Amino acid sequence: TFLALLFTGAATAVAQPALYVEGTHYETIANPVRTVDPNKIEVTEVFWYGCPHCYAFEPLIESWSASLPSDVVFVLSPGIWNPMMETHAQIYYAAQDLGVFDKIHNVAFNEIHQKGNYLQTTDQIRAMFVAQGVSPADFDKSWASFGVTSSVKKAATRTREYRVTGVPNLVVNGKYRVTTGEGVTTQADMLKVVNF
Repeated sequence: TFLALLFTGAATAVAQPALYVEGTHYETIANPVRTVDPNKIEVTEVFWYGCPHCYAFEPLIESWSASLPSDVVFVLSPGIWNPMMETHAQIYYAAQDLGVFDKIHNVAFNEIHQKGNYLQTTDQIRAMFVAQGVSPADFDKSWASFGVTSSVKKAATRTREYRVTGVPNLVVNGKYRVTTGEGVTTQADMLKVVNF
């Protein structure tokens, strides 16, 4: 009787479907993209300041990323496949270069989605940085710098390597891409798949 119970339990365990399935809940990237720190599990959000879904995702992703285990690192990567996204990626990297990312990141989202200022020109973007305490000269120097320009080009390359065609997307360890779609209908679902 014990063996019958053991066998029945094992058969039940094997028969259960996987919680998340490749092709339905996530895609495997054929050529994995190198991560920032190979000693940690990297979760990358590919985003765009102009995307309303990315804007809505911010509170959820901030809360989620605040409680990650020590072996996981959360990284942002601007998605780029048109000139406006390239300009907005430049905002991201200039903010990092100038040490004001914590101020600028949410302000950029709010300028676009709350105030209708789409940050399309250098003058509009400079004004946003100046309002956060950056001098116009420091902004101009960073905005046109080799470091910022190079980072934008690398982000465009990552976007292609991740095979991202919409945002937000989450990429786990440079290998698994999670987006909303057939099997993942909400942003909260995306995070459940990432946790898996």
